[in-house]
Amino acid sequence: MAWHPVAEAEALSDDEVVGVKIAGKDIAVCRAGGEYFALGNVCTHQFALLSDGVIEDGCIECPIHQGRFDLKTGQPKGPPVSKAVDVYKVRVDGGRVMVELDEGSP
Repeated sequence: MAWHPVAEAEALSDDEVVGVKIAGKDIAVCRAGGEYFALGNVCTHQFALLSDGVIEDGCIECPIHQGRFDLKTGQPKGPPVSKAVDVYKVRVDGGRVMVELDEGSP
């Protein structure tokens, strides 16, 4: 497991999402309610980048079919999505948002 810097903490506004690529993985990093979250960036229903979606009520919404995923668990919150996205540990260190990633996993 390794921690990777992905953004300056002050650069992310509440309800803002950015897409990053770490070790070949697409990850959506966001801030909501003053907390930072990191999830798999690709919708499990149909290929779409969640970083192009919106944050609302503790969920990130896919920009294509409005499938919603819980920011804390990655679990789907109703149709058309039925499969969760991965979630990653996040911390702020020295003013930077850091994401923990197991680089040995697919």
